[in-house]
Amino acid sequence: MSVTILDHALIQHKLTIMRDKNTSTYIFKQNLDEIAKLMAFEVTRNVSLKDKAIETPVCPMVGKEMDQQIILAPILRAGIGLVDGFRDIIPTAKVGHIGMERDEETLIPREYYAKFPSCLDAADVIVVDPMLATGGSASAAIVNIKKRGAKYIKLACLVAAPEGIAVIERDHPDVDLVVAALDEKLNEKGYIVPGLGDAGDRLFGTDE
Repeated sequence: MSVTILDHALIQHKLTIMRDKNTSTYIFKQNLDEIAKLMAFEVTRNVSLKDKAIETPVCPMVGKEMDQQIILAPILRAGIGLVDGFRDIIPTAKVGHIGMERDEETLIPREYYAKFPSCLDAADVIVVDPMLATGGSASAAIVNIKKRGAKYIKLACLVAAPEGIAVIERDHPDVDLVVAALDEKLNEKGYIVPGLGDAGDRLFGTDE
């Protein structure tokens, strides 16, 4: 497993805007889209390529094109916020959805919704979620996606806590992780510190 932290000036600038509690829903979503586009470059860095013969205005040549289907898998609901930015860069990407919620009795994350394209086994699956806090929901989602046949999985998150990264490293050493920022810790309520609050509420303008 590799962990990549995107220490890029543009990402850090836009993330600061998102962290500000006074940032509106519209500006929050706008900056999330822009960061997602920047993250897409890193997450797809090693996607397999194949030769393609073309003719430029000057001469024939053999170029490259992607040789692998990409499937985005947002974890509902906040993960939906990263999809638009990724698809702007990867318009051929298909999108599956997986919903995870905590069981009130066992406190273990469980799946309440899932729908995926049929080509999971051969695709490069990118699981997206703005926040990697405890890591429980992301880990459970990845387990369920693997059960459906996915073999090549990456996890892309906006902000991560060390505790969440440790869970993914323990549970899924075969899954590479890309994050825009590694924050300090989790607080007693399980929120990332300094974080940016509840990403779903801030994205959709809902109250917790």
